[in-house]
Amino acid sequence: MSLTRDYSVPVTTAAGSLDREILRLAWPAFLALVSEPLFLLADAAIVGHLGTGQLAGLGVAGAVVQTAVGLCVFLAYGTTASVARRTGAGDVRGALQQGLDGVWLALLVSAGATVAGVLLAHRLVSLFGAGTVVTGFAATYLRIAFLGVVPLLVMLATTGILRGLQDTRTPLVVAVAGNLLNIALNIGLVYGAGLGIAGSALGSVAAQVASACALLTVVVRTARRAGASLRPDLSGVRRAAHAGVALVVRTLTLRVSLLAMTYGAAVLGAASVAANQLASTVWTFLAFALDAVAIAAQAITGRSLGAGDLEATRALTERMLRWGLVSGVGTGCLLAAAAPFVGRLFTDDPHVRAVLWPALLVAAVLQPVAGVVFVLDGVLIGAGDARYLAWGGVVVLVVFLPLVWLAVALGHGRPTGTGLVLLWLVFGVGFMGGRAVVLLRRVRGTAWLVLGG
Repeated sequence: MSLTRDYSVPVTTAAGSLDREILRLAWPAFLALVSEPLFLLADAAIVGHLGTGQLAGLGVAGAVVQTAVGLCVFLAYGTTASVARRTGAGDVRGALQQGLDGVWLALLVSAGATVAGVLLAHRLVSLFGAGTVVTGFAATYLRIAFLGVVPLLVMLATTGILRGLQDTRTPLVVAVAGNLLNIALNIGLVYGAGLGIAGSALGSVAAQVASACALLTVVVRTARRAGASLRPDLSGVRRAAHAGVALVVRTLTLRVSLLAMTYGAAVLGAASVAANQLASTVWTFLAFALDAVAIAAQAITGRSLGAGDLEATRALTERMLRWGLVSGVGTGCLLAAAAPFVGRLFTDDPHVRAVLWPALLVAAVLQPVAGVVFVLDGVLIGAGDARYLAWGGVVVLVVFLPLVWLAVALGHGRPTGTGLVLLWLVFGVGFMGGRAVVLLRRVRGTAWLVLGG
């Protein structure tokens, strides 16, 4: 990555130039983001052929780890916005210094999370009530997987720094290399060494450590060239933590919604929870793909507001919404076509396959809404409007949770798969639909348009 680029130049409002700017950031971000859930897809494919119990255990453990790490996504999103604002204002050294404070915060948070997660692994998975066999597999995976929280959070913080500097290519290279290493290690440890589900967790942790070291090396070298200090600034770390609180609340509402889905599927039975794990993994894969445009929105929105360019910010938002809608239609069509065949890639259990494909069809219909929601979310994160995102998320969650209970109640005693389809329907209407309403209402106003670095 080069620091010679003039980051303070305002984003043009010309449609063609804006599209090129979006594409320059979104395309590498897209490739990097879709490679991230390949960690989960690879694990699901490898573990799924060990048995339904192991796959269900992976689903429960994966939900816990993704929640713990997902709550700290502010380390990437908040850092992207703040670094981009400083960059837009022409202060690259200050941008890097602020980003490094986020890395130190990541180390502090992850150390505590790792200790707590390892000690409480069995209690955490027991909360899902998935049965003795599934709980045993889940606890085994979770104890090891929590060792990867430190590198995962460092990856979030360093990726946020690079995105804020308008560099989405470096995270792409590291993500692809890390994913290939993950697949190789998982196959070798699960089947070659005969370690089963524990081998899958060990392989993922090793790949995460290697990826974190690579990203940290790039950021440290860049900071040294810019003259930024590598030492922790306690006041800066505190500011980063304070700024991240609202994003934590916002992310918590997202994670609670998915945990509620996992809990509801677990109540419906092993086949439903295993199918929900696969459907959620596919949803996450497509969500990361759609989120590439949102990542570009974060970086460019922060940069244009930092440079005081209101016109560019408005033009960006309008253009991004079109990109999000078109992308959502495209992923929805692809998922609908692939839905009947996806199950064969991950499991030999015919019951899981039968439950899975109707849920995937519902997820396919939701893709255009998701594309718009993710873009709006990215724009407001880039604008630093985290407090509104937090309160809006709480309101939507309060509406959504009773609908989950209703879907489970209606699904009990009905043909296999009915309950899971109902769960995904209320997720689409109650959660994604609710978020769309809340975010569109904000973007139509002006309160989020705060200029300056």
